[in-house]
Amino acid sequence: MPDYNKIQTLQSLIFKSKQFMNWIPLCSAEELEQLIRKSEQQPQVIFKHSTRCSISSVAKSRLEKAEAPAEIPFYYLDLISYRPLSNSIAERFGIEHESPQVLVIKNGQCVYDESHMGIDMEEIKDQLSLN
Repeated sequence: MPDYNKIQTLQSLIFKSKQFMNWIPLCSAEELEQLIRKSEQQPQVIFKHSTRCSISSVAKSRLEKAEAPAEIPFYYLDLISYRPLSNSIAERFGIEHESPQVLVIKNGQCVYDESHMGIDMEEIKDQLSLN
């Protein structure tokens, strides 16, 4: 018979030691405008995610397992629920809509975007330090 106390203790230790992505929901045009204003002071990252796409789920999981820069806000946009907002983002920044997609916004401009399996936390960090 398994020792449930030991299992619970191990699970608790794993949970406490794991870094979790602190997603900020992006749900409205007003929040997008705030994000753009904030980008004048520090870069902002948007992750556009389709809850119906397995590749998008893999990309999201890869980001969540990686160590994100603590000082940089990461916004999460659910494309299924907020497709018009996603379309506005593509139009506003002059980029093609893709899913999944990550965007780095600095000084009101998209300075980096990547999609699908090209989404990588280390590359995002590199882009944050370059721009």
